[in-house]
Amino acid sequence: MVQNYLRYLSLERGLSNNTVFAYENDLLKYILYLNEEGIKTTKQITNLTLQNYAQNLNHLNLSENSIARNFSAIRGFHNYLVLEKIENKNPAEFLETPHLSRKLPEILSLDEVITLLKTPDTETPTGIRDRSILETLYGCGLRVSELIELKLENVSLDEGILKVFGKGNKERIIPCGDEAVHWIKLYMARVRPILTLGPRSKNLVFLNRFGKKFSRMGIWKVIQKYVTLARIQKRIYPHIFRHSFATHMLENGADLRSVQEMLGHVDISTTQIYTHLDYHTIRQIYDNCHPRA
Repeated sequence: MVQNYLRYLSLERGLSNNTVFAYENDLLKYILYLNEEGIKTTKQITNLTLQNYAQNLNHLNLSENSIARNFSAIRGFHNYLVLEKIENKNPAEFLETPHLSRKLPEILSLDEVITLLKTPDTETPTGIRDRSILETLYGCGLRVSELIELKLENVSLDEGILKVFGKGNKERIIPCGDEAVHWIKLYMARVRPILTLGPRSKNLVFLNRFGKKFSRMGIWKVIQKYVTLARIQKRIYPHIFRHSFATHMLENGADLRSVQEMLGHVDISTTQIYTHLDYHTIRQIYDNCHPRA
């Protein structure tokens, strides 16, 4: 399970090799501790287990950054297990971490987004499908897991809305813009029928070339194909479309509460990171343009 989680961090979340390696070391220490405590399955882990492990880390005289990273690795790992329906809840959800400034997420510029969206050859079935995938990721701010689990009955293109089920299987309704609606309709009319192979489609919207459900790796490969063709010299991964969606919405006047709802964030402080990014952009403009900056 740990290796699957690390692969998810690398491919979907776009974390660097160094960060993934650090998380791996943190999780190996965590699992070693669990084994020493006689805990054999994740279902046996309680809040008390995690509090005791936190005290164990404190006794090692680690820096606040190292402890925060350990907690982040553990919380993320249990979140992943919930996402994959291996666990029903995250026992590390309320694990208190040292207060640190949050790293600003990477985003794509609007020009980079448009370049990527226009790269697929839409004279081909594969190009139409891939364009609709990219338009949906950026146009709706979906997580990859939400995209690959999107079902036909939860798509209302005439109304321009999608119903998705995010972390913890929480339902939310998301507006779908005209461009995304156009390309999804085109894909549904021309491409999906030739991909559907009986029950293997499972009523999912987006299918791979075998008529089956996409994997995270499959979506990552689709994106990397067009990053290469577009010659964009930036590390691009599926979640960057979600970051870009939120940032561009706020830059163009959307209120924070609405963006929180669209992203499905439980805590508005998670969404607030994008307002900091907006300030970072303003500061760059100021530094570049003011004669006495």
